Order: sequence, then C-alpha cells, then structure tokens
Amino acid sequence: MGSKALFSALHVDLFSVLSEKTLSPAEVSEKSDLDLDRATTLLTALTSLGLVRKEGEGFTNSAAAEAFLVKGRKYDFGDYLRFQIDKQMYPFLTQLNEALTDTLDEDQVASYEDWFSDPKEARLYSRSQHAGSLGPGRGLAKLVDLSAAQTLLDVGGGTGAFSISLCKAYPGLRSTILDFPNVARVGEEFIAEEELESRISYRPGNALKDPWPESVDAVLMSYLFSGVPGTSLPGLVRKAYEVLTPGGDFMVHDFMVDENREGPKLAALWQLQHTAFNPEARSITSSYVSGLMEAAGFTKIAVEPMIPGMTMLVHGHKPE
Repeated sequence: MGSKALFSALHVDLFSVLSEKTLSPAEVSEKSDLDLDRATTLLTALTSLGLVRKEGEGFTNSAAAEAFLVKGRKYDFGDYLRFQIDKQMYPFLTQLNEALTDTLDEDQVASYEDWFSDPKEARLYSRSQHAGSLGPGRGLAKLVDLSAAQTLLDVGGGTGAFSISLCKAYPGLRSTILDFPNVARVGEEFIAEEELESRISYRPGNALKDPWPESVDAVLMSYLFSGVPGTSLPGLVRKAYEVLTPGGDFMVHDFMVDENREGPKLAALWQLQHTAFNPEARSITSSYVSGLMEAAGFTKIAVEPMIPGMTMLVHGHKPE
C-alpha cells in the first residue's frame, strides 16, 4: 500500500505541487486533480510514510521528497518510479507466488529479451530507467578512476545513462553499449541530446548470446546481474576478463544484500521483485560477486556502496 501511495502521488505530481511550499489540503486540491477528501486522505498517508511533513494546518515535502521526487530537480527519479516500477514491474508481483513455486504459465514474461521485443514496452522501461540511472552514473564516475581507459564496454547499458556520465567525467573515454535493439533506438535519442554520438555507440544484441567487442579497457555491468538467470553470472564474469586489456577495470553495480542476509531491506525487496519477473534470478551479495571475480583472475577487488541501502559496486582489475 505504501508503494501505491507513492506512485499515486507521483501520478498527480503532488510533490511538485508542494515544492518549497506549505499548503492546506484545500490548496492542494485546487492545484491538482484531487478533490478535497481525496487530497486529505493521500496527504495523510504520505505523512505517515515520512514522504510529506505536517506543519501547522498544512503539508510540505520531506527533504528526500523535495530532492528526489520534484520534477526538474537534479536528482529527480520520479519518472523511474511512476512509469517503470508502477506501470511495469509492480504488476508482476501478482505472479510472485507462481514464480517462487515454479508454476508460471509459459506465456508469462520470462526474460528481458522477450519483453523488449515489444517496442512500446522497451521505450517505456528504457526512458524511465534512464531517469533512475543518471545519479548513480555520476556517483560511479567519482568512485572509479578511468582516466587511463580509452574504451568502455557497457554490457546491458540500457539508454546509456552510465556511459553518458562516465564520458562526461572522462573526456578521453569512448563507450560501446551492448543491449537489445529496441532499447538501443531509445538510447540513441538520449546520446544525441547530450551530443555524444561520436563517443558512445551501440552494438545491438543479447549479452548472453551475441559477440562482444574483443578488446576494451573497462567493462561495466550495471543492474545486469539481477536481470539474467543466476547460472549465467560466472560466464559473464569470465567473458569480461577475456575481453579486457591487461590492467583493465571491471565494474559490477547491482542490488546486493548483506552476507548475513538480514538486509538491507530495500535491496532484499528489490531482489524479490525481480524474482517475480525472472524466477531464475539469484539473490547476490558483494562477497559472491567478489568471489566470481577472484575465480576469473581479477585482482585488487574493492567493494563500495553506491545507492545507500540498495546497491553496491564491486570493482576489480585484470592483472598487467
């Protein structure tokens, strides 16, 4: 219910209505598509969740809502929640029971490749994912030094949010994104908007089936591990080692839970959500990913938090 309250507030752009203001329910009703009773009910629910604060007879955004859910803010990812999570991923939770017990019907979605064969679904997912990845992309550019790298392979790189952030941070870097054709078509629009067409290009395909570039200085896999069958993860790590030049960097960014499996809550729930869509997904920890890297031959492996309480970065080097 809490998630749907958030999604509904985003749908009526409530956080933008409240931005830098304290408004009564009647004033919110006047500025939104809500009547007075419904505005009051929604504001009360959002206050109970900590997304909105009560000040006197009025309501205002919490600090987090003001920073991340108001349209136009630098770190706004409301569209990611409103479109991808609410419209696409949330409905899959109705099949979680069947996913857990391996009783899904054959015609139920089983892979991103099947899903993204529909251009409309690919566009909706990709545009909303882009909004949610720009901030982490900037964070990654600060955590990993790619100043010596000239070529990056962004495996499952979606619309290029991470590649865009990294290329902006490192002017000498060029990126190739390996992702599905319908995703590539959307991503090319974002890359053109940033005027980075000369430095970021697509190799349309499926990372599990199609060829990769043979020699690159860095490989990034962001949110890829949670979107593919768990049995494919060791092979992806070995493939990254094969295509990297000596001294190259390998980066895995994804939802990871603690080794003791007591949390963090958001990462654990995100992994469960992916199970409803991809029953063969694996609940991973940073230690598990580090172990795969070490087994493949990577050294100097480091673990860093990316999105607090949700995602981690595991970063290794191919020896010289």
